[in-house]
Formats: sequence, structure tokens, C-alpha cells
Amino acid sequence: MSGENINRRNFLKYFSVGLGLVILGGAAYYLSQGIIGGKEEKKGIRAYFVPSTSVDEPWVGVVHRALLKARDEYGIEYSYTEHLAGGYQQVPAAIEEAIANGYNLIFADVFGCEEEARNIAKDHKDIYFVYGSGLSPMDPNVSVFDNWIHEPAYLCGYIAGALTESGKLGVVAAMEIEEVNRLVNAFKIGAAKYGEKYDKDIQVGIRYINSWFDPPKAADRTEELISLGADVIYAERYGVFSVAKSYKIPVFGNLLDQWKESPEIVVTGPEWDMWPTVSYVIDMIKKGAWVAQDLKDWSMMAKGGAKLAGWPELHDWKNRLYKHIVEKLEETKVLDEVDKMIDEILNGTLRVPIVEGPATTDF
Repeated sequence: MSGENINRRNFLKYFSVGLGLVILGGAAYYLSQGIIGGKEEKKGIRAYFVPSTSVDEPWVGVVHRALLKARDEYGIEYSYTEHLAGGYQQVPAAIEEAIANGYNLIFADVFGCEEEARNIAKDHKDIYFVYGSGLSPMDPNVSVFDNWIHEPAYLCGYIAGALTESGKLGVVAAMEIEEVNRLVNAFKIGAAKYGEKYDKDIQVGIRYINSWFDPPKAADRTEELISLGADVIYAERYGVFSVAKSYKIPVFGNLLDQWKESPEIVVTGPEWDMWPTVSYVIDMIKKGAWVAQDLKDWSMMAKGGAKLAGWPELHDWKNRLYKHIVEKLEETKVLDEVDKMIDEILNGTLRVPIVEGPATTDF
């Protein structure tokens, strides 16, 4: 079927008008029922991404990179909105424009415009929508995703517990919402686990920048935490590294593998990989097996959507990290413990709690 041009004259020559009406009626029925997918066979998958910020911001950048990979590996068409000055306020209009331009697979960050984005999907049941969303999927055509990287965040907290001399860890995070809370809480729980195991008093100071991307404010919060005694920092947001490096303090990145930005101090970090999610979605469309669903599992460690950045070599950590950080990692042998913990997470014997309520700061 794919790529064929059906000649109407020959069709009428060899088939009765009645049979043609049956076929056309069947097609109308499937569209009326929201059973989508026929368009893809004829014109191919045309994917479009609507981020709420520039793709330089890590969260939307992860989605963008996965879609670029899909373009290269599947040969699909892909484009995106480069920047929306108005953020979420402009996302619905950008989605509508993409649909008007013939895109049939829409990825979008809609956390700040859930209702508007879902109303658009209701009006376009022949389009596949994959929304970064805090709500449930919506039949027949809206699947949802988010970064579920709490498992590696927990492991980072455990490592941080081994690295601290002062017993004070710092976290610089975006804002107090569920998707951020579950990372901050997981980091704190991991640190507490290390402290409990080795009878070490560990406190976690948490500071928010109330923005997805404000490096100057993140730098200020880092200075504040260090002034209060924090000697290890979890950089849930951009803007921490330059300050931490000036104090030679070990740091954990977030969302991306960020070791190149400050090789001497970035130990690892929770890394999100949207490729398992994107490839799963495209495979389902190609197979005609699309189902509106929560794609959460494809952003977790078991399916490869979450990981410790650079694991297991950590980009030659013994030769790139500051000497005092290397010595602490070797002395505690914490990376050997983490190796076993990763196996336990993958085989299901270690379940990291998902805590989405507000995280409590200790200082």
C-alpha cells in the first residue's frame, strides 16, 4: 500500500460501486471512532516538537535530541519550535500551527497549559499527541511522559553521603512541584540511607530558583549553601558548576551527562534518555498498534530511560576529578556498592520511593 497511487478509473472498472461504498464507509467508521494511523502509511510520520523554552534548557533538550535521533534512524520528518518568548502561554498556538502545517505526531511540553492542549487533541483525533504532562493519558490519541529519574537521583544521594566531610549536602532545584520534588526527595533519601548504614549524620539544604532556567540565581543559591557548610551539591538546575568549581566542591548534574562542563568536579548525575520512549512511540505507530498510555516506564532505569551519567567508567573519573574527590571515592568504595544497587534496581529487588510532596530543607 505504501507509496502506491490508486487509479480511480481502474478501480471503478474492476470493482462495483457498492464495494467502493463499503470500503469508504469502513474508513469513515474508523476515523469516527478515533482509530488513527492510516495517514502515516500514505505520507509517513511527520513529527513536531513544541518546547516551552529554548531547547538549550536540559529538560526539553533531552526530548529534542531523541527526536533528532529518530529522524536519523527512522527517516521520519522532524521539526520544532526554536523558542517561545511567552513560554506555556504560546504552546497551544504553536501546536495548532504544527497541525495546520501537516505534522501528524506532536510532542509538546504542556505542564503549564494542560487544558488548552487537551482541547486541541479532542478536535484532532487523527493526530498522535505525546505530551509532557502531569495528568493521565486521554483516549484515543494523547499519551503522556515525564522524566522519571528518581532512581539515579537516589544513587547520587548515596554517593554524596560518602563524599561529604561536613555532613551537609546542598540541592539547587527549580521549584516545588511534583516532578522536581521526586528527584530532590530521592536524593535526600539516598543520602539518608548512606548515613543510616554508616552511622553518619547527614543534612540536606534545599534552595529553589523558582524558574526552569536562571543560572545567575542558581549560582547565588549555591554560594548561600556553601556559606552554610555544604560541601557537595546536587545541581538539579544549571548555574551551579562555576561556583562549585571555585571551591573545588564535588557536584552532581541533572538530566544530561554534564561531566564536560566541569570535569574536575562533576562526579555523575541522574541522566534522562527519551530515546526508549520516542522509539517505542514510533514503533507502535508503524505497527498500527497505537494506544493512548502513560509512558512513564520508558523513562525509568529498567527500560534504559534513566541512568547514572557515564556509568560505569564515569569518564575516567580517577584521572579527571580533583584528587581529594578521587581519594574519598576510593576510600569509601561507594561506587562498588552502587554497582550492586543498580543491579538490584534493574531486577526489582530495590525499589526507590516516589515521594512527590514538598522536600524539607535541613538548613
